[in-house]
Amino acid sequence: MQRFSFKKFILFFFIGLIILGFLPFGEHQPIQYISRDSGKLKTEKVPGEGWLYWLYNNPLGEISLETMVKRKFLSEWYGKQMEDPSSKEKIAPFIEEYGIDMSIAQKQEFENFNDFFYRKLKPTSRPLDNDSLIITSPTDGKVLVYENIKDQDFIVKGYRFNLHKFLRNDSISKIFEEGSLMIIRLCPTDYHRYHFPIDGEVTHQQKEFGDYYSVSPIALREKIELISMNKRDFTIIESKEFGPVIMSEVAATMVGSMVDTYEGNNVNKGQEKGYFKFGGSTVVLIFKKNQILIDPDLIENTKNNLETEIKMGEKIARFKSQKTIK
Repeated sequence: MQRFSFKKFILFFFIGLIILGFLPFGEHQPIQYISRDSGKLKTEKVPGEGWLYWLYNNPLGEISLETMVKRKFLSEWYGKQMEDPSSKEKIAPFIEEYGIDMSIAQKQEFENFNDFFYRKLKPTSRPLDNDSLIITSPTDGKVLVYENIKDQDFIVKGYRFNLHKFLRNDSISKIFEEGSLMIIRLCPTDYHRYHFPIDGEVTHQQKEFGDYYSVSPIALREKIELISMNKRDFTIIESKEFGPVIMSEVAATMVGSMVDTYEGNNVNKGQEKGYFKFGGSTVVLIFKKNQILIDPDLIENTKNNLETEIKMGEKIARFKSQKTIK
């Protein structure tokens, strides 16, 4: 009898786990952003949205996240699958489902899904503002901006950006205290090459090993500090106009790797810096205090807890002359 009861307990326990695994937790909020072209509020169509929501809003999903999904081996394994020739079969359905404009791509035939994912665009598809006092977006994506790192809270839960934790370099962190911050999030449907936002000289490079959490708002709503926990690369660009500027590429779930393609230390605005392999990703820009004026629409949208959709090469900020500094 006792044995039978124990078997029943085990059976009901596993049934409960299965039910728990399929139950949603919390309200499923759509990801909304502002289209800079139209000024309209739009809802983002997220690849793997249900899976992401389960990972970050369900107890069993969270266990899977911490034990497997955030680990390097899973992202590397999936990245390799996207380089297999058979992955070409995923390209056409992906283009159709997410309405990707292929007329601006340099080529139309690809060796595998990753080849398509980090495709190059025609030079005319992303016009560049060449004014040396203008900062241009380094990539396509959706941006949040903060004029003063120390004074601004993040989008949810009052999490304050910890510059020291993000950089893990106290001497560099001190230089950028009270500086300006821009976080540009790329989703899997975006153009995945990143470019220098200013002219200058690369004076420092640093790699930080970390996890591979998702950087989707679905994940960041639950654990906003993930951006300081993921693998990331830093480059300091010394600029005549802006002084030292940090450009950081942050990995994410299923991002196989970040590949730099530039050579030499002297770089030009709009020049390709590198590309992300498969997965959504993030580029972070950090400027010294009182060096830039961020475009007002980006500031206003961020204050309203909304990202703004931007394109590589378009103006996002400009040099703050001494006359404007109080």
